[in-house]
Amino acid sequence: MMLRGDDPSTLLRQTAKNALIRLDSVVPTPADGVVTLAYHRVGRHTSSAVDLPREVFARQMAHVATRTDLLTLDAAARLLTPPHDPRITPNRQVVLTFDDGTSDFIDEVLPVLVELQLPATLFVATSFIDNQRSFPENGTPLTWNALRECVATGLVDVGAHSHTHLLLDRADDMTIDLELDVCNARIEDELGVTPSHFAYPKAVHGSTYADLAVRERYRTASIAGTRPNVVGRTDLWRLHRSPIQATDGFDGFLLKVNGGMRLEDDLRRAANKIRYRGKRS
Repeated sequence: MMLRGDDPSTLLRQTAKNALIRLDSVVPTPADGVVTLAYHRVGRHTSSAVDLPREVFARQMAHVATRTDLLTLDAAARLLTPPHDPRITPNRQVVLTFDDGTSDFIDEVLPVLVELQLPATLFVATSFIDNQRSFPENGTPLTWNALRECVATGLVDVGAHSHTHLLLDRADDMTIDLELDVCNARIEDELGVTPSHFAYPKAVHGSTYADLAVRERYRTASIAGTRPNVVGRTDLWRLHRSPIQATDGFDGFLLKVNGGMRLEDDLRRAANKIRYRGKRS
């Protein structure tokens, strides 16, 4: 399938992804556990690697609805929290999460979630909503009214993604507190809910102070790591999430649902050390 905006670099990324999918299909099966899927955009309104065609997203959600044990993030936290019920055998439970808070969530994502009755957590960066400032690559932000509609379905839990999408591994302590507290306050003021879950911007874990600040405020926090969250061996404030990309194809998506594609994540994290060098958000 040719994606809008295809160019030599896009085709190169697709070729590399296909090679990683072939490699992953022959590695040992990952341990059982809770797999958290991380989405960003749907509708293919941009050429971004994380902007999926709606029909692709709908097919993925149909699979999640019929072939997996879907959990809310709250339920996943209970399952992963000791003491563990020995009668429960985790086997590819899946959690749906979405980042940022762009308008395609209500236009493209929510109708699919409602049709299939799938719960999800949406992590929002509140300054973009307050100021109606575009996310990178022309990502139109949601409005607070739109978020109220999402919450009213009973399927969408709104989590925190910092106020300005600041990378918390390079911010001072006071700024970290402001990023978290302002984000929480804006969600509480506008939606009447207190966020229980946090996703680190760009999935980059924070400084020692940020880690403590996040643990004080939230029940869970998510970072990078395309692999299952294993019962008895998971830190709730370092939950792994598997990012879903347009280049995954259905085979790559199935591998990620089953906890695979760890090699891709290892390579991405190494590349991001260079990519995010000197950046703040």
